[in-house]
Amino acid sequence: MIRYILSALIAFTPIAAMCQTDIEEIVTPGGTTFWLATEPTIPIVSMEIIFRGGAGVDPADRPGAVTMMAGLLNEGAGDMTALEYAAASEELAARISFDAGRDTLTVSASMLREVRTDVAELVRLAVQEPRFDPDAISRVRSQLLSVTRSNRTDPSELAREALFSIAFPDHAYSRGTDGTPPSIAVMTIEDLQAAHHAAISRDRAYISVVGDISADEAAELVDHVMVGIPSSDTPLPGDMPVHLRGGVHVVDLPGTQSRALFGHQGLQRDDPDFMAAYVMNHILGGGGFSSRLTEEIREKRGLTYGISTFMASLSHGPLFLGSVASANDTIAETIELVRREWVRMAEGGVTEQELDEAKRYLTGAYPLRFDTNAKIADILVGVQEAELGIDYTQRRNSLIEAVTVDDIARVAARLLQSDDLTVVVVGQPQGLTTTVSALN
Repeated sequence: MIRYILSALIAFTPIAAMCQTDIEEIVTPGGTTFWLATEPTIPIVSMEIIFRGGAGVDPADRPGAVTMMAGLLNEGAGDMTALEYAAASEELAARISFDAGRDTLTVSASMLREVRTDVAELVRLAVQEPRFDPDAISRVRSQLLSVTRSNRTDPSELAREALFSIAFPDHAYSRGTDGTPPSIAVMTIEDLQAAHHAAISRDRAYISVVGDISADEAAELVDHVMVGIPSSDTPLPGDMPVHLRGGVHVVDLPGTQSRALFGHQGLQRDDPDFMAAYVMNHILGGGGFSSRLTEEIREKRGLTYGISTFMASLSHGPLFLGSVASANDTIAETIELVRREWVRMAEGGVTEQELDEAKRYLTGAYPLRFDTNAKIADILVGVQEAELGIDYTQRRNSLIEAVTVDDIARVAARLLQSDDLTVVVVGQPQGLTTTVSALN
């Protein structure tokens, strides 16, 4: 019955103005710092933990170790087998998940207030006492092998792998997060235990708790999960210049369409120009049907179903990226139009009307992100990791409103370097006149 109550409560959670809610920074009796946002209207508590490092701490000869380890955290822990752990989670209606990215390992948990202590124990067991049973390893290995093999024929994955290998030679980012079939096939329990020690480190954790819970109760919850987690002696990857200096690179993949991933150096989240660049990106390619690239490439010419750009503020090398798919015989024209829009924005900036429309959308859509406790918890740990300040959610819209056309002109001229725009095309493109290097 509990699981049905939780599902119903989540389904009817109102959109709260949590971006205007006070957030407290609390230090637990056990010495762990976390952020708390109290929301008493619905008896649900969400906890989000991110550990810096993620796939970046994979050994060079074991890419995918942290991803595979994360997939095993709820496959048996403590004295519970995988089936017993799943049954306990279901009985408590707990939503517990683990995810590995390039820079972080994320732990997410949502629960009814009344069972929070029991759910915290399940989370503690998973992060501190994973079993890595042989049958679970075999099962997760098979799942990940299926994913990595599928990646070999996925245009988006192939484009991302190629671009990152060019951008970050000899860096952890060039290895991706899922690993390769050979690395996953030989992963041992010792490799997984080493990945666990490297990726789950108390001194690299950011934590938020959101929901119907007091400060003392939240501190108890956090300590229950975190006390006992050691610090890691595995170094994080170093920062690296982005090696994207222009050119078109082709990965051959039979098909009628080509997928292009394009980009160059970006801005870190704490850069003073980041917010102006964020608004500029919305106008250039991040705003869906309202963006310049969509207007020029889809609406006027019908060369694609969709095109987008985005800021990728990776911890050790930020990127400004975009993606588009087009027919093999039109992808060259599409890429040329992207370059033209890059230059037009860099040289001419934006109009007051474009800026006003972008501000209206970006400030109006922001509160909609705060529609569940789990999403709010996710936002708060992201703000912590980026060191934006505990009042950022209250300040964010005013920062956008303060952006001017002159700000965007300045940041566009700084950021949008068309000569550095590097394009990876996956497919069998026709008519490309730029010097092409084949990547296979």
